[in-house]
Amino acid sequence: MFKLISKYQPTGDQPEAIEKLAKGLKAGKKHQVLLGVTGSGKTFTMAKVIEKYQKPTLIVSHNKTLAAQLYKEFKEFFPNNAVHYFVSYYDYYQPEAYIPHTNTYIEKDSKINEEIDRLRHAATQALMSRDDVIIVASVSCIYNLGSPEEYKNLGLEIFEGKNIKPAELARTLLRLQYVQNIELKRGCFRKTTNEFEVVSPAAQEVVKIRLKNDAVEKISLAGLNDPEELETKDLNYEKVVERTIFPAKYWLTSDNNIGLAIENIKSELQKQVKALKKQKKSEEAARLQEKTLRDIEMMRQTGYCHGIENYSRHLDFRKAGEPPYALLDFFASKGEFLTIIDESHISIPQLRSMYTGDHSRKSTLVEYGFRLPSAIDNRPLKFPEFQKRTQKTVYVSATPNKYELEKSGKANVAEQLIRPTGLLDPTIEIKPTENQIPHLIETIKQRTKNGERVIVTTLTKRMAEDLAEHLADNGIKVNYLHSEIKTLERLKILKDFRLGHYDVMVGVNLLREGLDLPEVSLIAILDADKEGFLRNTTTLIQTMGRAARHVNGHVIMYADKRTRSIDAAISETDRRRTKQKEHNLKHGITPTTIVKDMGSFDLPVAARSAIQRYPAPSFSADRHSEKGRAWGGASGNGTNGKDDIVFFGSANKQRAVKELTQLMEKAIRKFEYEKALVFKEQIRKLKNDVA
Repeated sequence: MFKLISKYQPTGDQPEAIEKLAKGLKAGKKHQVLLGVTGSGKTFTMAKVIEKYQKPTLIVSHNKTLAAQLYKEFKEFFPNNAVHYFVSYYDYYQPEAYIPHTNTYIEKDSKINEEIDRLRHAATQALMSRDDVIIVASVSCIYNLGSPEEYKNLGLEIFEGKNIKPAELARTLLRLQYVQNIELKRGCFRKTTNEFEVVSPAAQEVVKIRLKNDAVEKISLAGLNDPEELETKDLNYEKVVERTIFPAKYWLTSDNNIGLAIENIKSELQKQVKALKKQKKSEEAARLQEKTLRDIEMMRQTGYCHGIENYSRHLDFRKAGEPPYALLDFFASKGEFLTIIDESHISIPQLRSMYTGDHSRKSTLVEYGFRLPSAIDNRPLKFPEFQKRTQKTVYVSATPNKYELEKSGKANVAEQLIRPTGLLDPTIEIKPTENQIPHLIETIKQRTKNGERVIVTTLTKRMAEDLAEHLADNGIKVNYLHSEIKTLERLKILKDFRLGHYDVMVGVNLLREGLDLPEVSLIAILDADKEGFLRNTTTLIQTMGRAARHVNGHVIMYADKRTRSIDAAISETDRRRTKQKEHNLKHGITPTTIVKDMGSFDLPVAARSAIQRYPAPSFSADRHSEKGRAWGGASGNGTNGKDDIVFFGSANKQRAVKELTQLMEKAIRKFEYEKALVFKEQIRKLKNDVA
């Protein structure tokens, strides 16, 4: 089922780790740890374990950036299997909330990334139709997704000879939340007199259904490698005898059940309105009744409404307090499966914390009449519920926490301290904080002369931005990275860092776990002696590990005292370094820098067309854009220079604005933000000229 394809073979202590973990899984061990240093090939070890175990696998990563990196690597390892990406599909998300002391209601506001939504549907549909599935997911895997059984049962089965009228087929597709359109788009269908073309929500296929005499005469299927093929290519259809069309959205229920679900919602509404009035909350009661009845009417007419997930307890016919269905339940429908928790020292605390914040916010909405009490059960899984749904788990980390080690036991920890390239853990030195910035600048310039990259970590976002500006003033190509930068823009920034558009990356907490940056030879840690989360032993070891992929790997800690965390981090690094040296001497290995194909850091999105890339963002000393981030112009492929405006065809300026807007929106959908900004600047200039 799973067949790993790679030019590499297990080396160092990888074979022992792979064998130990695989044997443990086959022996029925529920918890194991892979303790592997940075650059030791933990991802390859995970892939080999999956190949040996031959079960569907969920890989949990604690942020989208690392999930994207893992997704790409597993796609390369398993090109003939179903490898998918499942993370939050929001580019922007403001949850519904109410602040009582200011009487402020904040309506839910969000922007869905259509590409990630497509990938999510591809993941769940793969679980419904295949066994050889690997899904790399963020914490989204514990959030409400609707019943997998209902999702599967609602799938429309089409086969040759099936009796169905055109109007009935159209109504069914609309009920499954497909949109009728004259263009072929994701989650839409196009209808002629006797023919339907349906594009799956995953945009992986187009199903053409031809009807004759109120029955299915012929079914054809066209596969899609890229959603853009809908616009750019003639589709190649092949005849099939049957096909299942899955719903275009989650949280749907059948016609038979929707009526009963609505009655249950109305019953709860009556009870809650009565309770609110008893508390002399007439305004809250009226608000709740109006809002809920409006949603009920929408569900009655279309089977769907805005915020339908808040009624999921009734749609799934769950009891009060019962956990919602999540991606883990889709895995459970396959029978036995494996869970791998990457960077478990961060991922486990994250999984633990999701429920509490969500419950507090929802409880306030219920108390003040914005939601029914059942909305509280539209929530992430509690950690014990997550544990109950997983079967066999492998925790992967260079610094596993007490939880993972205790769950697994010492006998079930597989160590992987040797790097296939013979690289050692970085050397470490401590420098006083006095004159630290001049010393840092001089050190950066020495490193960048040799084409090497530098990472600098600070304690706050503001410090990262200010330091980046100061370094730019000193002629250094630099950018910063922190949580306020959109997730998918972070991936682009990191790739540009590897490409050499920047020599230095300044960050806070996003430069720690798992980032594969082999060009980085120096890590500078400012305020290393400030004990706390960002400067504890685990964080220091993880941060220093970013330099372990380069033969000249070195760490400078700027500190005026040696804290307990600094001592522990240095001690553990020295222990590993000693073992690595001994291995190299014994086997005659000379350390070499990791060479990694740049393409392997691409985003998990549809293939880009072959166009010249526009320059990446860079710092400008005059800070004439927000937070100092200024974007360069472009030449070639549509622009004759930084300030030129290009008209497309013979269109006038108004038409050019429209076409440029379409190109800009298309670039945004493809995450090509630097290209989109060039189009935006052209639109601005055209509009000024028109005015």
